[in-house]
Amino acid sequence: MNNATDTLIPAPRTRVTDLTQRSHTARRNHLIDQTFKYLGVAATFIGLIVLAYFIIDIAIDGIGRIDWDFLTSLPSRKAEKAGILPAWAGSAWILALTAIISLPLGVAAGVYFEEYAKESRMNHLLEVNIANLAGVPSIIYGILGLEVFGRLMGFGESLLAGAFTLALLILPIIIVATREAIKAVPSTLREASYGLGATKWQTIKWQVLPAASGGILTGTILSLSRAVGETAPLIVIGALAYVPFVPSGPMDQFTVLPMQIFNWTSRPQAAFLTNAAAAIIVLLLITFIMNGIAIYLRNRWQKNLK
Repeated sequence: MNNATDTLIPAPRTRVTDLTQRSHTARRNHLIDQTFKYLGVAATFIGLIVLAYFIIDIAIDGIGRIDWDFLTSLPSRKAEKAGILPAWAGSAWILALTAIISLPLGVAAGVYFEEYAKESRMNHLLEVNIANLAGVPSIIYGILGLEVFGRLMGFGESLLAGAFTLALLILPIIIVATREAIKAVPSTLREASYGLGATKWQTIKWQVLPAASGGILTGTILSLSRAVGETAPLIVIGALAYVPFVPSGPMDQFTVLPMQIFNWTSRPQAAFLTNAAAAIIVLLLITFIMNGIAIYLRNRWQKNLK
């Protein structure tokens, strides 16, 4: 009996030791989680503080230069008379043409891959390539656009060549956004449509796409807000740094706000740097407005899905 009692005594100690080790492990994991949490918060605040510093510095330099004459005047060799009319008009042309080209192609491709494509090596290869294209440097698209649209198709240095090039740049983003938006549509909506006798295309056209329109528009606007700040592809295409006229058609030569900013910042006169700061504010406002619209559409779309 004594031997049996002696063998049973260490068991509670072992359980207490295990519980102590688990408690130490839990406290350590909690400490690690809290450390990463506060590091993430600190990194976020550092980024926001740096961004706020740059925006405030640019606003101080350029906000006084923005007026109606600055927005409606042509570029000039005299900084006091220079304006951004051709630049923002060219940006508006580029945005409109890029949206017209990329939106139907991106949505159609997204619908095909999500609703019609079957499991095959070819489709899998296409999906992988589309995902990889989103990470290709933008200047590569500029080289491709110069050869295909500028030379082979004869668009030259026109707005149309720049729009097709930027459409290629943002097409993968629109395709991915379309697929994700369609995935988020409840399957019960499709089943109800099929139950009423609708065909697959009728279901997609009248039920799936309207329900997914908020997500699709959100992805499209975010991709266009990226395109409005792109400079490298347009430089390769042949966008001009100095354009003393407003484009009147898709085959005209053009400049855009990033190109105009680059042109002014490369000049030594301080007055041109003030113009560049003012143009940056205008470009930031366009980007913030587009992102705000995208956020509003996303929130409204999520509420409709719920």
